[in-house]
Amino acid sequence: MDNYDTVESDEHPWLGRLIKVGLFLLAQSIAVLLVSFVALLVSFETSWSATTEQAGLLQPGDAKSGTLLLKENGTTTEAVRLGIDVDVTVSGPTLRTRVTQAFRNPTKDWVEATYVYPLASGGAVDTLKMVVGDRVIVGDIRERRQARVIYEEARRTGQKAALTEQERPNIFTNSVANIGPGETVLVQIEYQEPVHQSGNEYSLRVPLVVGPRYNPAPIEQSVDFRNDGSGWGATRSDPVPDRERIASPVLDPAKNAPVNPTSITVHLKAGFALGEVKSHFHNVKIETPDDMTRVVTLADGTVPADRDFELTWKPAAEKAPSVGLFREHVGDADYLLAFVTPPAAEQATQKPPPREVVFVIDNSGSMGGTSIEQAKASLLYALGRLQPNDRFNVIRFDDTMDVLFPASVPADAVHVGEATSFVGALQARGGTEMVPAMRAALTDKIGDTNMVRQIVFLTDGAIGNEQQLFETISAMRGRSRIFMVGIGSAPNTYLMTRASELGRGAFIHIGSVDQVEERMRGLFAKLENPAVTGITAKFSDAKADIKADVTPAIIPDVYRDEPLVLAAKLDKLAGSLEIKGHVGDRPWSVTLPLKNAAEGKGLSKLWARRKISDAEVARTLHEMTREDTDKTVLALALDHQIVTRLTSLIAVDKTPYRPEGAPLKLSELPLNLPAGWDFAKVFGERPRQAPAQPRERRADAGQPAARRPAPVTADTIHLPKTATSAELKMIAGLILIVLALILFVFNRRRTLLTDAA
Repeated sequence: MDNYDTVESDEHPWLGRLIKVGLFLLAQSIAVLLVSFVALLVSFETSWSATTEQAGLLQPGDAKSGTLLLKENGTTTEAVRLGIDVDVTVSGPTLRTRVTQAFRNPTKDWVEATYVYPLASGGAVDTLKMVVGDRVIVGDIRERRQARVIYEEARRTGQKAALTEQERPNIFTNSVANIGPGETVLVQIEYQEPVHQSGNEYSLRVPLVVGPRYNPAPIEQSVDFRNDGSGWGATRSDPVPDRERIASPVLDPAKNAPVNPTSITVHLKAGFALGEVKSHFHNVKIETPDDMTRVVTLADGTVPADRDFELTWKPAAEKAPSVGLFREHVGDADYLLAFVTPPAAEQATQKPPPREVVFVIDNSGSMGGTSIEQAKASLLYALGRLQPNDRFNVIRFDDTMDVLFPASVPADAVHVGEATSFVGALQARGGTEMVPAMRAALTDKIGDTNMVRQIVFLTDGAIGNEQQLFETISAMRGRSRIFMVGIGSAPNTYLMTRASELGRGAFIHIGSVDQVEERMRGLFAKLENPAVTGITAKFSDAKADIKADVTPAIIPDVYRDEPLVLAAKLDKLAGSLEIKGHVGDRPWSVTLPLKNAAEGKGLSKLWARRKISDAEVARTLHEMTREDTDKTVLALALDHQIVTRLTSLIAVDKTPYRPEGAPLKLSELPLNLPAGWDFAKVFGERPRQAPAQPRERRADAGQPAARRPAPVTADTIHLPKTATSAELKMIAGLILIVLALILFVFNRRRTLLTDAA
């Protein structure tokens, strides 16, 4: 310090001050870092305490209780609990499903609960009941906007209310307002649906979870708003304008116990002697009251709502009935439902016509886990079924796209081997830009009309922009036929069925690796055999004319083992129904006397639902305007009292419950991640850039948007905000000190030399 004092007091007082400034800045920076370190330790300790508290409250035995713990203001509290009971009654060709959702509020607050859930896309939702204590409030069908106004008013005034809205034909939202502390409110909906048949097998499917959807980012485009060209602006086009409506928080299964425990009971009354009855994805108990009846329940009592429930049954006889005719009288009309399975075409002596098959496989993040293995196994099986005179190509997509060959190539050993290696190396990651892949598949580069052109599209369908895909198919389908293969535990069946309908193909579902060979074999039976084409249906009566409104309006081709399903509204039940078509190159016809029709249930609802679907398809094909479609949908929905995109069910208890001035908290009930999905693949990865020089890759695929607003994960450590200039001050201080020392040494040396002289 003596030298320091000498320098400051003698020739260079600024040098001492420079050193002081440097030391001060260094000391300040060290102090800031120490404070930050202490704050970080406190943050870790707080977070660890909260995590320990949560772990203590959530016991392993609660895994199926539906408990979800939320952290708020440093405390951990329970969220609204949801329990689900599903009761299905199968009556011959139709089934009636009753879904009861129990909303329990364990908190000390008044809450509003919202829950996004799936239903069968072909179902007609027509009943809503809300149970509060011993009071049962029955809902009414209203126009959607009117129902929302009624609900919001009830919510504001403290009345209990329930609102059921359709977001997609297979996605619905239940909102329940003013659930009091400690209260449980039951919301019960019912829907009607036809039984599905494929060959000798009948089935039903109960969707239990909505998978996270990939929503492409909105597109902003510059446009000229003025005729003289002097004004410019920007327009925003959103392919998923209702993205918030189909979104819910999603739990990470590695860090959260499953929620929404579900019980299922199926009363199976097939109308014929039953053979094998099988549940494919759940353990069940099966009771046998008689030869034609089964009662199916879950062996485990309740299960997490994380995968679809599928039940199949077969007749005891070798073959299923090839014809079924059912009737229902409602109001002043008769409704008819007909199932007719055409005979299989005899094997022709000449070779079948050559085919061009384009395989498309989804390897996006939602396909992570077991889904990508199912998809790859299915595609590898399909490649092995190709014939030497076939041509093929393979397209894979996530938020980028690869087309294996520039154009379809012969199905020889070399090309099939290259495709096998390509498929085997696929991994699931990234977003789901499905529309560009569909465009690429529909692009007909060969144009050989002597070849049958087929597209096999393997995906879980987890996108929100379904309408974009439908419009692409309707605009580009040409001579192609689209066969959709739904992959995974909770596929988007609405997308699958509508895409195959617009693409004049068929849809199958593969829910596990065990089903790959059986179901792909069934698909190839459709691909390799001629469809029943040119089908017409005519109602006639020798005594009088019959006015019939038949759906579908344009009868599609029917593939092997598929029944033709017709629904009709008649002014009277008389005469017969004659169906004609061609099986391969042979004419085929069948006549059904209407007097032989058996009694059916809910047929008027099913007819209305199918007519609504016809109108939506006509709009996609630009055969109806949006305005005309809306008028048709609304009229059918109000006449037949069913929920659609334009109508909702609303139930309000007129008695106010919530005290005036008491706050109402919104609780969006979370969903489980569908079984077999990889949480990190869906939510944890950033979108990757397109690799360089692909064979054929979209450079404008866009940035993937979030599948859901926010996944529900474990507690997050909030680090202290230490964004000061500490680093800069440390650097500046050290520079000043070094500079001062250099000057000090130089000056000291000059002084010594002067003294020596």
